[in-house]
Amino acid sequence: QVQLQESGPGLVKPSQSLSLTCTVSGGSITTKSYYWSWIRQSPGKGLEWMGAINYSGYTYYNPFLKSRTSISRDTSKNQFTLQLSSVTPEDTAVYFCARCSRLVPQIEYEDWGQGTQVTVSS
Repeated sequence: QVQLQESGPGLVKPSQSLSLTCTVSGGSITTKSYYWSWIRQSPGKGLEWMGAINYSGYTYYNPFLKSRTSISRDTSKNQFTLQLSSVTPEDTAVYFCARCSRLVPQIEYEDWGQGTQVTVSS
């Protein structure tokens, strides 16, 4: 069974960059046909898919966040990372990483991390 665990700072100052890492166990991020996604949920809002990196390292981004988002990976550590730049209080959310079996025509989630709270505040 694949397990995912998010890690990173819980508090980020406005205008700074947010960096989160997802550590995967029980499976490889280079396994063909899977997409490794970042998703967030802000207070009172639904889930927002932010982007993904696939088994070969190709990245996909939510067009509304693309200008501020970067997803990368470290295959030696079986980890993938989210960087979100120029954060504002509106980026306060619970951030999740997940394994997906497809992105189109709709995202199909297979496994989720437990989520990590990130608060943007001075």
